[in-house]
Amino acid sequence: MNKFLVRAALFLLAVLPASFSTRAQDDEIVANLAGGRAIIQVADDAILFAAIDHPLESKSVPPRVAAIDARHIAIFFGASEWQITSQPRPIRLDHDIPRFGAVDTRFAPPGAPEQDLEQIGVAFLEKLRPLASQLHHPIDLKPDEPLFQIVLIGYAPKYYGPEVWLIEYQVEQNSAAARGEYWQTHILRPRFTQLYPPEKHQPKTIIEVRVPADLQDVPLLGLIQQNGPAIARLRSSDPHINKVVDLIQRGEAQKANSAAAGDFLRAALPILAGDAHFMLGSMTENGRFEWIVPPDEPREKE
Repeated sequence: MNKFLVRAALFLLAVLPASFSTRAQDDEIVANLAGGRAIIQVADDAILFAAIDHPLESKSVPPRVAAIDARHIAIFFGASEWQITSQPRPIRLDHDIPRFGAVDTRFAPPGAPEQDLEQIGVAFLEKLRPLASQLHHPIDLKPDEPLFQIVLIGYAPKYYGPEVWLIEYQVEQNSAAARGEYWQTHILRPRFTQLYPPEKHQPKTIIEVRVPADLQDVPLLGLIQQNGPAIARLRSSDPHINKVVDLIQRGEAQKANSAAAGDFLRAALPILAGDAHFMLGSMTENGRFEWIVPPDEPREKE
């Protein structure tokens, strides 16, 4: 069956020309893209995390969550699922995640990301390489636009506390002129951006990642600052929720009671999501993970 090589875009990935579908091969590879929003609040003794689905195309996949190690979970956006037309099951990047062992941080070069982060980033780089290498037609990407993104949430080693990172994977393409429109696609090494903790003296508040970045929905922090009718009703409905919102506004979200923060997000997410699917969970420093609102998507056997 003829399909586009890449059906649709993140905010970053342009649809390939329709003429390509007439030249597709039997073993064509298709990237199914996940879009939406990740919302994270670090509370007093847990991290609350949520994801809202925003389909980018008719066959988009939802943002998916997977445990990375005993201290981290990840939310996946972008090209998180790949389908080779001759194979019955898609290749999901949230499946078959390698186990990461302890590393000796004494040998980390200055300015490099923490070694556990580097291990995680390289592991997904190796999963992406053989898939992206099968993309042989031009992808219209801006210089800084990634193909795949991971929101990594958890606790740093050595009791350094909660951390949230955005890991982005960009692509580079080169034309093999001798072969006409045949392009070689390479995944670059991941780029790491720390989202939490913030710089010293910066407020500690709600973290939100949006894919695509130009989603028109008002961020949760914006709704709180506006104190619109829906948020005002939540605040007046429960003094514990009101205290959570007050701490968020003061830039002290990390002081909020985790149970109350979970109640707030559970009540606020339907306001943000409307008819869209969403999930909500929590994790603690000792590795305890719980769903508050589990994903709608059935869990597949890996």
